[in-house]
Amino acid sequence: MIIVHHLENSRSQRILWMLEELGLPYEIKRYERDKATMLAPPELKKVHPLGKSPVIEDDGQVVAETGAIVEYLVDKADGKLGAPANRADALRYRFWLHYAEGSMMPPLLLKLVLARIPILGKAATKKIQPMIDVHLDYVESELSQRPWFAGVEMTAADIMMSFPVEAARSRGGLNESRPATIAWLAKVHARPAYQAGLKKGGPYAYA
Repeated sequence: MIIVHHLENSRSQRILWMLEELGLPYEIKRYERDKATMLAPPELKKVHPLGKSPVIEDDGQVVAETGAIVEYLVDKADGKLGAPANRADALRYRFWLHYAEGSMMPPLLLKLVLARIPILGKAATKKIQPMIDVHLDYVESELSQRPWFAGVEMTAADIMMSFPVEAARSRGGLNESRPATIAWLAKVHARPAYQAGLKKGGPYAYA
C-alpha cells in the first residue's frame, strides 16, 4: 500500500489526483501547515530529511520530489499516463514534466514570497509579473494547438502542470484573457479522479 505524506494546500495534491487516475491503492497521512509561518511541520523531517511534501512510501522505499514520484508511479502502473508513443508527443511530455517545477514555478513562488514583505513587496511583485506573463503566454500558445500538454491524450505532464497553472490562476495573473489555459484548467478540475483526490486530500485553496 502506498502511503502519501500529504501537506494541505501543496504540490502533493497532484499525487492524490494521479493515484486516482491510475487506480492504485493508497492511504494518506495528512499534515497541517504552521499557522504563523505557513511552513510544513517538523514531523515531515522524520519521513525525509528535507521535511517537504509530497513524499511517498512504497514497499519500504521513500520517494520525494513531485516529478520523481510521478515518474515512479508511471513505472509502477506499467507506463500508464507516461510518454506517448508518438516521438514528438513524447518529447513534449518530457519537456512539460520538467518545465512545471524547473521554469514556471520559480517566478510564481518568488512573487508569493515578495508579496509578504511590507511596503517594498508590492513594488517588487510588479517587476516579477512580466516574467510570469512570458510563461503564461507560452502555455496559452501551446494549449491553443492541442487539448493536452503532450498531445491528444492526458498524461502525467498535465498532472505536473496543474499546480503551477492553479498557482497562476490564484496569484499569477492568469485570467480569461488566456482562454485555452482557462479551458484546460476547467477540464482538469472536472475530471472524476481529480475530484476524488480533492475530496480525500482535504483543504486545497487552488481548485
